[in-house]
Amino acid sequence: MNYRTPEGRAAKVREAKEALLASRSAILTTHINADGDGAGSEAALSSWLRANGTEAWIINPTPFPEAFHFAVEDERWIVPAGSARARDLCEQADLAVVLDTGEVPRIGRTRDLIRELRTVVIDHHQPGEQSIGSISLRDPAAAATGELVYDVVLAANGPWTEYVALGIYVAILTDTGSFRFSNTTPETHMMAADLLDRGVDSEDVYSRIYGRASLRKYQLLGAALETLANDEEYGIAWMTVPTDAYETLGANAEDIEGMVDVPRSIEGNKIALLFRQATTGGIKISFRSSGPVNVNELARQFGGGGHIKASGAMVDGPLERAIREVLKAARKMIARDLSEVLEEDG
Repeated sequence: MNYRTPEGRAAKVREAKEALLASRSAILTTHINADGDGAGSEAALSSWLRANGTEAWIINPTPFPEAFHFAVEDERWIVPAGSARARDLCEQADLAVVLDTGEVPRIGRTRDLIRELRTVVIDHHQPGEQSIGSISLRDPAAAATGELVYDVVLAANGPWTEYVALGIYVAILTDTGSFRFSNTTPETHMMAADLLDRGVDSEDVYSRIYGRASLRKYQLLGAALETLANDEEYGIAWMTVPTDAYETLGANAEDIEGMVDVPRSIEGNKIALLFRQATTGGIKISFRSSGPVNVNELARQFGGGGHIKASGAMVDGPLERAIREVLKAARKMIARDLSEVLEEDG
Protein backbone atom coordinates (compact mmCIF):
# COMPACT_ATOMS: atom_id res chain seq x y z
CA MET A 1 0.00 0.00 0.00
CA ASN A 2 1.35 3.43 -0.97
CA TYR A 3 -0.69 5.55 1.45
CA ARG A 4 1.19 7.91 3.74
CA THR A 5 -0.23 10.36 6.25
CA PRO A 6 -0.10 13.89 4.74
CA GLU A 7 2.88 15.88 5.99
CA GLY A 8 0.73 18.71 7.27
CA ARG A 9 -1.23 16.28 9.43
CA ALA A 10 1.58 14.08 10.73
CA ALA A 11 2.62 16.15 13.78
CA LYS A 12 -0.98 16.43 14.99
CA VAL A 13 -1.44 12.70 14.50
CA ARG A 14 1.60 11.95 16.65
CA GLU A 15 0.41 14.33 19.40
CA ALA A 16 -3.04 12.74 19.47
CA LYS A 17 -1.57 9.22 19.44
CA GLU A 18 0.71 9.96 22.39
CA ALA A 19 -2.12 11.47 24.43
CA LEU A 20 -4.38 8.51 23.72
CA LEU A 21 -1.77 5.90 24.58
CA ALA A 22 -0.89 7.72 27.83
CA SER A 23 -4.48 7.43 29.06
CA ARG A 24 -5.62 4.70 31.44
CA SER A 25 -9.35 5.46 31.09
CA ALA A 26 -10.89 7.45 28.22
CA ILE A 27 -14.39 8.72 27.50
CA LEU A 28 -15.33 8.81 23.81
CA THR A 29 -18.13 11.04 22.59
CA THR A 30 -19.45 12.57 19.37
CA HIS A 31 -22.09 15.01 18.23
CA ILE A 32 -25.82 14.93 18.94
CA ASN A 33 -27.58 12.35 16.73
CA ALA A 34 -24.39 10.51 15.81
CA ASP A 35 -23.95 9.48 12.19
CA GLY A 36 -21.86 6.67 10.70
CA ASP A 37 -18.64 8.68 10.84
CA GLY A 38 -19.00 9.60 14.50
CA ALA A 39 -20.27 6.17 15.57
CA GLY A 40 -17.79 4.24 13.41
CA SER A 41 -14.88 6.32 14.68
CA GLU A 42 -15.96 5.66 18.27
CA ALA A 43 -16.27 1.94 17.57
CA ALA A 44 -12.79 1.77 16.03
CA LEU A 45 -11.09 3.90 18.66
CA SER A 46 -12.69 2.05 21.58
CA SER A 47 -11.41 -1.28 20.22
CA TRP A 48 -7.94 0.13 19.57
CA LEU A 49 -7.66 1.72 23.02
CA ARG A 50 -8.83 -1.47 24.74
CA ALA A 51 -6.30 -3.50 22.75
CA ASN A 52 -3.63 -1.12 24.10
CA GLY A 53 -4.75 -1.59 27.72
CA THR A 54 -6.82 1.60 28.09
CA GLU A 55 -10.39 1.43 29.32
CA ALA A 56 -12.62 3.13 26.76
CA TRP A 57 -16.27 4.09 27.22
CA ILE A 58 -18.66 5.53 24.65
CA ILE A 59 -20.89 8.18 26.22
CA ASN A 60 -22.89 10.17 23.68
CA PRO A 61 -25.30 13.08 24.21
CA THR A 62 -27.99 11.10 22.37
CA PRO A 63 -28.40 7.31 22.07
CA PHE A 64 -25.82 5.40 20.03
CA PRO A 65 -27.53 4.61 16.68
CA GLU A 66 -28.94 1.08 16.47
CA ALA A 67 -27.79 0.85 12.85
CA PHE A 68 -24.14 0.93 13.94
CA HIS A 69 -24.20 -1.30 17.01
CA PHE A 70 -22.75 -4.12 14.91
CA ALA A 71 -19.49 -2.17 14.60
CA VAL A 72 -18.89 -1.98 18.37
CA GLU A 73 -16.81 -4.82 19.77
CA ASP A 74 -18.70 -4.96 23.09
CA GLU A 75 -22.02 -3.15 23.59
CA ARG A 76 -21.29 -2.93 27.31
CA TRP A 77 -18.82 -0.18 26.43
CA ILE A 78 -21.77 2.06 25.43
CA VAL A 79 -23.11 3.93 28.47
CA PRO A 80 -26.14 6.29 28.47
CA ALA A 81 -25.12 9.88 29.19
CA GLY A 82 -27.91 10.38 31.71
CA SER A 83 -26.96 7.43 33.89
CA ALA A 84 -25.19 7.43 37.23
CA ARG A 85 -22.64 5.05 35.71
CA ALA A 86 -21.74 7.64 33.07
CA ARG A 87 -21.06 10.22 35.77
CA ASP A 88 -18.93 7.76 37.73
CA LEU A 89 -16.91 6.75 34.68
CA CYS A 90 -16.27 10.37 33.73
CA GLU A 91 -15.09 11.15 37.26
CA GLN A 92 -12.65 8.24 37.12
CA ALA A 93 -11.37 8.94 33.58
CA ASP A 94 -8.26 10.93 32.72
CA LEU A 95 -9.06 11.74 29.08
CA ALA A 96 -12.00 12.67 26.88
CA VAL A 97 -11.97 12.15 23.12
CA VAL A 98 -14.43 14.17 21.04
CA LEU A 99 -14.92 12.71 17.56
CA ASP A 100 -16.45 14.17 14.40
CA THR A 101 -17.08 17.57 15.96
CA GLY A 102 -15.11 20.18 17.83
CA GLU A 103 -17.94 22.47 18.83
CA VAL A 104 -19.24 22.86 22.40
CA PRO A 105 -22.96 23.00 21.47
CA ARG A 106 -22.69 19.86 19.32
CA ILE A 107 -21.86 17.53 22.21
CA GLY A 108 -24.91 18.53 24.24
CA ARG A 109 -25.17 17.23 27.78
CA THR A 110 -21.91 15.30 27.48
CA ARG A 111 -20.08 18.62 27.80
CA ASP A 112 -20.79 18.86 31.53
CA LEU A 113 -19.60 15.28 32.07
CA ILE A 114 -16.17 15.81 30.46
CA ARG A 115 -15.65 19.48 31.28
CA GLU A 116 -12.77 18.81 33.71
CA LEU A 117 -11.00 16.21 31.59
CA ARG A 118 -8.02 16.67 29.35
CA THR A 119 -9.49 16.46 25.86
CA VAL A 120 -8.44 15.27 22.42
CA VAL A 121 -10.54 16.43 19.46
CA ILE A 122 -10.42 14.37 16.26
CA ASP A 123 -12.52 16.04 13.58
CA HIS A 124 -12.67 16.89 9.89
CA HIS A 125 -15.03 19.87 10.00
CA GLN A 126 -14.15 23.55 9.66
CA PRO A 127 -13.57 25.06 13.15
CA GLY A 128 -16.47 27.15 14.44
CA GLU A 129 -16.82 29.98 16.92
CA GLN A 130 -17.29 27.74 19.99
CA SER A 131 -14.42 25.31 19.56
CA ILE A 132 -13.49 22.90 22.32
CA GLY A 133 -10.05 23.82 23.64
CA SER A 134 -7.89 20.74 23.49
CA ILE A 135 -5.23 18.65 21.86
CA SER A 136 -6.44 18.98 18.32
CA LEU A 137 -6.28 16.61 15.36
CA ARG A 138 -8.47 18.49 12.91
CA ASP A 139 -8.22 18.45 9.14
CA PRO A 140 -11.10 19.48 6.85
CA ALA A 141 -9.20 17.89 3.96
CA ALA A 142 -9.97 14.44 5.38
CA ALA A 143 -13.02 12.80 3.81
CA ALA A 144 -14.14 11.51 7.20
CA THR A 145 -13.08 11.58 10.83
CA GLY A 146 -12.49 7.86 10.31
CA GLU A 147 -9.54 8.75 8.08
CA LEU A 148 -7.91 10.62 10.98
CA VAL A 149 -8.51 7.66 13.28
CA TYR A 150 -6.88 5.49 10.60
CA ASP A 151 -3.83 7.79 10.67
CA VAL A 152 -3.56 7.46 14.46
CA VAL A 153 -3.71 3.65 14.38
CA LEU A 154 -1.26 3.58 11.45
CA ALA A 155 1.18 5.81 13.36
CA ALA A 156 0.97 3.43 16.33
CA ASN A 157 1.51 0.35 14.13
CA GLY A 158 -1.83 -1.03 15.29
CA PRO A 159 -3.01 -3.24 16.73
CA TRP A 160 -5.51 -3.70 13.91
CA THR A 161 -8.29 -5.63 15.57
CA GLU A 162 -11.31 -6.74 13.56
CA TYR A 163 -13.36 -3.92 15.07
CA VAL A 164 -10.72 -1.24 14.51
CA ALA A 165 -10.80 -1.95 10.78
CA LEU A 166 -14.59 -2.34 10.72
CA GLY A 167 -15.30 0.91 12.56
CA ILE A 168 -12.99 2.95 10.35
CA TYR A 169 -14.52 1.42 7.22
CA VAL A 170 -18.04 2.26 8.44
CA ALA A 171 -16.95 5.85 9.11
CA ILE A 172 -15.39 6.33 5.69
CA LEU A 173 -18.13 4.51 3.78
CA THR A 174 -20.94 6.58 5.26
CA ASP A 175 -19.31 10.02 5.09
CA THR A 176 -18.32 9.58 1.44
CA GLY A 177 -21.79 8.38 0.44
CA SER A 178 -20.40 4.94 -0.38
CA PHE A 179 -17.43 6.61 -2.12
CA ARG A 180 -19.76 8.68 -4.37
CA PHE A 181 -19.20 12.17 -2.97
CA SER A 182 -16.54 14.59 -4.17
CA ASN A 183 -14.71 14.35 -0.83
CA THR A 184 -13.57 10.86 -1.89
CA THR A 185 -9.88 10.95 -2.79
CA PRO A 186 -7.32 8.44 -4.06
CA GLU A 187 -6.09 8.25 -0.45
CA THR A 188 -9.61 7.35 0.68
CA HIS A 189 -9.60 4.38 -1.66
CA MET A 190 -6.13 3.36 -0.49
CA MET A 191 -7.37 3.27 3.09
CA ALA A 192 -10.48 1.32 2.09
CA ALA A 193 -8.37 -1.20 0.19
CA ASP A 194 -6.14 -1.69 3.22
CA LEU A 195 -9.18 -2.21 5.47
CA LEU A 196 -10.55 -4.82 3.08
CA ASP A 197 -7.16 -6.54 3.18
CA ARG A 198 -7.51 -6.57 6.97
CA GLY A 199 -10.74 -8.56 6.74
CA VAL A 200 -13.61 -6.09 6.38
CA ASP A 201 -16.51 -7.68 4.47
CA SER A 202 -17.72 -4.81 2.28
CA GLU A 203 -20.91 -6.58 1.17
CA ASP A 204 -21.93 -7.35 4.75
CA VAL A 205 -21.24 -3.78 5.90
CA TYR A 206 -23.22 -2.29 3.03
CA SER A 207 -26.12 -4.65 3.69
CA ARG A 208 -26.22 -3.81 7.39
CA ILE A 209 -26.21 -0.05 6.80
CA TYR A 210 -28.07 0.46 3.53
CA GLY A 211 -29.73 -2.86 2.73
CA ARG A 212 -32.18 -2.89 5.62
CA ALA A 213 -34.85 -0.42 6.72
CA SER A 214 -37.96 -0.50 8.85
CA LEU A 215 -41.40 -0.10 7.29
CA ARG A 216 -41.74 2.95 9.55
CA LYS A 217 -38.88 4.68 7.71
CA TYR A 218 -40.65 4.37 4.37
CA GLN A 219 -43.99 5.41 5.83
CA LEU A 220 -42.33 8.55 7.18
CA LEU A 221 -40.68 9.17 3.81
CA GLY A 222 -44.08 8.87 2.14
CA ALA A 223 -45.49 11.56 4.41
CA ALA A 224 -42.48 13.80 3.82
CA LEU A 225 -42.71 13.42 0.03
CA GLU A 226 -46.09 15.13 0.13
CA THR A 227 -44.27 18.30 1.22
CA LEU A 228 -41.62 18.18 -1.52
CA ALA A 229 -41.25 21.56 -3.24
CA ASN A 230 -38.93 22.87 -5.92
CA ASP A 231 -37.81 26.31 -7.09
CA GLU A 232 -36.68 25.73 -10.66
CA GLU A 233 -35.49 29.29 -11.19
CA TYR A 234 -32.90 29.09 -8.41
CA GLY A 235 -32.37 25.32 -8.32
CA ILE A 236 -33.54 24.79 -4.74
CA ALA A 237 -35.59 21.82 -3.54
CA TRP A 238 -36.86 21.28 -0.02
CA MET A 239 -38.92 18.90 2.04
CA THR A 240 -40.36 18.81 5.55
CA VAL A 241 -40.67 15.88 7.95
CA PRO A 242 -44.28 16.19 9.23
CA THR A 243 -44.30 16.29 13.02
CA ASP A 244 -47.62 14.47 13.29
CA ALA A 245 -46.40 11.56 11.14
CA TYR A 246 -43.09 11.44 13.03
CA GLU A 247 -44.89 11.17 16.37
CA THR A 248 -47.64 8.81 15.20
CA LEU A 249 -45.16 6.38 13.69
CA GLY A 250 -42.86 6.55 16.73
CA ALA A 251 -39.98 7.52 14.44
CA ASN A 252 -36.48 8.48 15.49
CA ALA A 253 -33.50 10.32 14.02
CA GLU A 254 -32.30 7.19 12.23
CA ASP A 255 -35.52 7.09 10.21
CA ILE A 256 -34.62 10.49 8.73
CA GLU A 257 -31.08 9.49 7.76
CA GLY A 258 -30.57 9.99 4.02
CA MET A 259 -33.96 11.64 3.46
CA VAL A 260 -32.37 14.89 2.28
CA ASP A 261 -30.96 12.96 -0.69
CA VAL A 262 -34.45 12.99 -2.25
CA PRO A 263 -34.55 16.75 -2.96
CA ARG A 264 -30.82 16.62 -3.62
CA SER A 265 -31.36 14.21 -6.51
CA ILE A 266 -33.78 16.43 -8.45
CA GLU A 267 -32.32 17.33 -11.84
CA GLY A 268 -31.03 20.87 -12.07
CA ASN A 269 -30.94 21.26 -8.31
CA LYS A 270 -28.15 23.28 -6.63
CA ILE A 271 -29.28 23.23 -2.99
CA ALA A 272 -31.39 20.67 -1.11
CA LEU A 273 -32.97 21.35 2.28
CA LEU A 274 -34.73 19.16 4.81
CA PHE A 275 -36.66 20.71 7.70
CA ARG A 276 -37.95 18.97 10.81
CA GLN A 277 -39.19 19.95 14.24
CA ALA A 278 -36.78 18.96 17.00
CA THR A 279 -37.93 17.75 20.42
CA THR A 280 -36.55 20.98 21.87
CA GLY A 281 -39.02 22.98 19.78
CA GLY A 282 -36.42 24.32 17.36
CA ILE A 283 -36.27 23.55 13.65
CA LYS A 284 -33.44 21.32 12.50
CA ILE A 285 -32.25 21.95 8.95
CA SER A 286 -30.10 19.72 6.75
CA PHE A 287 -28.31 21.50 3.88
CA ARG A 288 -26.91 19.69 0.84
CA SER A 289 -25.24 20.96 -2.31
CA SER A 290 -25.42 19.25 -5.69
CA GLY A 291 -23.02 21.71 -7.30
CA PRO A 292 -20.45 24.37 -6.42
CA VAL A 293 -22.63 26.16 -3.85
CA ASN A 294 -21.03 26.25 -0.39
CA VAL A 295 -23.83 25.20 1.96
CA ASN A 296 -21.47 25.43 4.93
CA GLU A 297 -21.47 29.19 4.38
CA LEU A 298 -25.26 29.13 4.18
CA ALA A 299 -25.65 27.04 7.34
CA ARG A 300 -23.32 29.35 9.28
CA GLN A 301 -25.72 32.22 8.62
CA PHE A 302 -28.11 30.30 10.87
CA GLY A 303 -25.62 29.31 13.57
CA GLY A 304 -24.78 25.94 12.03
CA GLY A 305 -21.92 24.52 10.02
CA GLY A 306 -20.37 21.40 8.59
CA HIS A 307 -18.93 20.77 5.15
CA ILE A 308 -19.00 22.66 1.86
CA LYS A 309 -21.55 20.21 0.45
CA ALA A 310 -23.23 18.93 3.60
CA SER A 311 -24.09 21.01 6.66
CA GLY A 312 -26.73 21.48 9.32
CA ALA A 313 -28.24 24.08 11.61
CA MET A 314 -30.88 24.54 14.30
CA VAL A 315 -33.09 27.64 14.27
CA ASP A 316 -36.05 28.91 16.22
CA GLY A 317 -39.56 28.18 14.96
CA PRO A 318 -42.16 28.43 13.78
CA LEU A 319 -41.49 26.15 10.82
CA GLU A 320 -43.01 28.45 8.19
CA ARG A 321 -40.76 31.32 9.22
CA ALA A 322 -37.67 29.08 9.24
CA ILE A 323 -38.41 27.84 5.72
CA ARG A 324 -39.05 31.39 4.48
CA GLU A 325 -35.82 32.79 5.94
CA VAL A 326 -33.61 29.92 4.80
CA LEU A 327 -35.02 30.03 1.26
CA LYS A 328 -34.46 33.78 1.13
CA ALA A 329 -30.82 33.35 2.15
CA ALA A 330 -30.32 30.44 -0.26
CA ARG A 331 -31.73 32.41 -3.21
CA LYS A 332 -29.54 35.39 -2.32
CA MET A 333 -26.44 33.18 -2.22
CA ILE A 334 -27.20 31.54 -5.56
CA ALA A 335 -27.89 34.94 -7.17
CA ARG A 336 -24.61 36.28 -5.79
CA ASP A 337 -22.64 33.29 -7.07
CA LEU A 338 -24.26 33.62 -10.50
CA SER A 339 -23.45 37.31 -10.59
CA GLU A 340 -19.79 36.60 -9.79
CA VAL A 341 -19.61 34.03 -12.58
CA LEU A 342 -21.15 36.47 -15.07
CA GLU A 343 -18.64 39.16 -14.07
CA GLU A 344 -15.76 36.74 -14.62
CA ASP A 345 -17.12 35.73 -18.02
CA GLY A 346 -17.82 39.34 -18.96
